[in-house]
Amino acid sequence: MSASSSRVLQRTELKTTGYLATIFALRMFGLFMILPIFAVYGQSLEGATPLLIGTAIGAYGLMQALLQIPFGMLSDRFGRRPLLLIGLLLFVAGGVVAAMSDHIHGVIAGRALQGSGAIASVIMALIGDVVSEKHRTRAMALIGMSVGGSFVLALILGPLLASWLGLSGLFWMTSVMGVFALLVALVVPAPRALQGEALPVGVRFRRVLANKTLLRFDLGIFTLHLIMTASFVVVPALLSERLGLGLRSHSLIYLGVLVAGFVAMVPLIIRAERRGAVPVKRLAVVLLAVSQILLALAGAELWHFVLALLVFFAAFNLLEALLPSLVGRAAPAGTRGTAMGVYSTSQFLGVFVGGQLGGALYQWVGAEAVFYGCAVLAAIWLVVLTGLRELPKLDNRVLMLAPGQDWQKLARELQTVPGVVETVIVEEQALALLKVDAGELDEARLAGLAGAGQS
Repeated sequence: MSASSSRVLQRTELKTTGYLATIFALRMFGLFMILPIFAVYGQSLEGATPLLIGTAIGAYGLMQALLQIPFGMLSDRFGRRPLLLIGLLLFVAGGVVAAMSDHIHGVIAGRALQGSGAIASVIMALIGDVVSEKHRTRAMALIGMSVGGSFVLALILGPLLASWLGLSGLFWMTSVMGVFALLVALVVPAPRALQGEALPVGVRFRRVLANKTLLRFDLGIFTLHLIMTASFVVVPALLSERLGLGLRSHSLIYLGVLVAGFVAMVPLIIRAERRGAVPVKRLAVVLLAVSQILLALAGAELWHFVLALLVFFAAFNLLEALLPSLVGRAAPAGTRGTAMGVYSTSQFLGVFVGGQLGGALYQWVGAEAVFYGCAVLAAIWLVVLTGLRELPKLDNRVLMLAPGQDWQKLARELQTVPGVVETVIVEEQALALLKVDAGELDEARLAGLAGAGQS
């Protein structure tokens, strides 16, 4: 590949990542605006009780957890863009349902409908489709930054907008954000028709769930989001009760520590790309545990809270950037979308369980119990990572094969091509799904064995 074409490829990858980060940010900003105000404004809804208000908040995460795998698997079969558009349409429709409801049950239905647009796995799989392994960690970091930025903006603007527009107006705004995201999705470059994930559903699912490395990453993202959610069930209350800070001050603290956390994360991301992600990941898990201990010991000292949150956001953002890239590397050939679906399901289950566990410990034992419990979970995660080896940086390839060949013989021959690490033949569609080391790959021999063009 020439230097010129390489630069063009990098520009294309950056543009696509920017589009997908924008979709994530618009969608998540609309959702995050509801979180800091719903417990207060939701009380005015007919039939509202604390339990039903909690159900309305959690309905989104529960539906996301249930449908990430189906969306990821369907995107393997029918392509990323159709599922991306369907998910955003469901999100817009759910916002409309919630905005037009004056009963808590209607809002619950709207939130559940919003959550049924489970496109996180589709977006992460699409990143894997169009962004080379060389730049994938940075692409995932940009996605994470877009989510973090939308979170901070929502914390700042949500209460202000609610005072002007009311709860119904905020739900209308979530739908407007969804429409903008839908427009962006229409211009996202679509990968070529064949995604290389044409294996039967059952085969893909069994290969993903049998992969111990993928299961480690799924447990990791579950633990990360459990800790994040449980912590922030408690942190806002402590900032108000112990330090006497208003919500506006909360927002400024979050903004400062998040920006500082991103700055601290950058050198570690660069190190992960150059020298390996696994040691950096272990360091991030250690920092996550340390942040929880610092929060437990913070007492009523503002600087202590700021230090703990800085360490937390640095670790959280680093892990958010590293984990999806590692999942893409570990996924067997032909299963990336399915692997991302299982991964995203684990993430949203962590959110759901973290909210319940954090609230229960806070109510029955105390704030410190939440943080110490989260530190113990981080320590268990660190033990699970014992023995994890560095994953090779491999690209996915799809070969369109000439029909009527001896498939078993062809599979053996493909496996002998320099640079080919894994080979899966889909006989019904005359496809070969490969994982390859692009730097070692013998392109001419690979094309000769295919007997047809390369996807």
